[in-house]
Amino acid sequence: MTNVQELGLSYRNACEYPENWTVRASHEISYDVVVSHGILNIENPVLAMAGTVSAASRGSRRLVIIDSNVDKLFGTKIRQYFQHHDVEVKYHVIEACEVVKNWDSVSSVVSAMAAADIDRRSEPIIGIGGGVLLDIVGFAASIYRRSTPYIRIPTTLIGLIDAGIGIKTGVNFDQGKNKIGTYAAPVVSYIDRSFLGTLERRHVANGLAEILKMALIRSSKLTDLLATHGRAMLDDSFSGTDPSLASAMDAVISMSIQLMLEELQPNLWETNLERCVDFGHTFSPTIEMEALSEILHGEAVNIDMIISSVISFNRHLMDHHDLSKILTVMRSLELPTWNSILENPKLLSLALADTQRHRGGQQRIPLPVGVGNHVFVNDVTEKEIATAIALLKTLSQAESDSFMSLLNPEYMGDRS
Repeated sequence: MTNVQELGLSYRNACEYPENWTVRASHEISYDVVVSHGILNIENPVLAMAGTVSAASRGSRRLVIIDSNVDKLFGTKIRQYFQHHDVEVKYHVIEACEVVKNWDSVSSVVSAMAAADIDRRSEPIIGIGGGVLLDIVGFAASIYRRSTPYIRIPTTLIGLIDAGIGIKTGVNFDQGKNKIGTYAAPVVSYIDRSFLGTLERRHVANGLAEILKMALIRSSKLTDLLATHGRAMLDDSFSGTDPSLASAMDAVISMSIQLMLEELQPNLWETNLERCVDFGHTFSPTIEMEALSEILHGEAVNIDMIISSVISFNRHLMDHHDLSKILTVMRSLELPTWNSILENPKLLSLALADTQRHRGGQQRIPLPVGVGNHVFVNDVTEKEIATAIALLKTLSQAESDSFMSLLNPEYMGDRS
């Protein structure tokens, strides 16, 4: 008879027939994040051969989900690529922005998967688009037949360094940011910077906010790179037209991905709710949903980061040089540090309460310590938030060259 305890199954009962079982199992996952320049170049067979159990062969089938904006820019090239590699493809084009990041969009993708009659294991679906598209596709793949493999091709900066490299999926629900979702690893995420050259300036800045997030809590070196080259990268839309700037861009993207994966891998399922990658995500979910039509995800994150940084400054976790540097970098990257909705005194209190529920009943707020380090706190008060907002409003209205004087200890006095 099989030793059930060796299988992770045990039971407790003094009688012959058990009435209480405990099941123990582990789910090991492995996925790749691969830099592949020119992923849609005809000569590059990587995407056409990407599969799960074994590499897909010529003549295989795929369902490709494409962001409608990406389809306008790259649709012809995508179709020529798969046609050249003799891959039978069904395409499903959807609008993908925060306003339609909802269950209806997930249902649309699930319906496309059912209509395509894809094989559950050997025909992974492919998502090509920004972070919203990848979240929708990942969620749909995770629930269709209880798990269908999928491949990510992020086409935005925020997708390359954030949404495209973890295992979280989700959509908004009942005015809540990403309230429903799953943990579902892709087969592979392909990182190709060549998509970024078509991004609008604001969307490049949007992605730079998430890079700055990792820099401020993990790496003073990355912060310095952004301070030195960030504005030029924004001006160039990460196209890399200048070789030296291209080298800096590759370094920034690589460092960002490395830092993010170092934090994610030991805690993929968020067993530990103290996550430094939640920097900028304490108040921002509520801010973003309140100003959904006017603010992008990275912009909301940036406003959250500067609120948290001012709280750190008031707690003497950083000095006026640090905060001035952070403000200067944010402004050079054209990221907002203020929004009129912050004048609603109840908004941030409600945001913190919702985040506290999300984090298991504690605040677990990551605050920057200087530049490049962090600490978690559980005792931020409404008065402290209000004090930070008052100072932030003054700073946001000031010229960049006046930050140091405004934050000078002699001018500030007691800020405890």
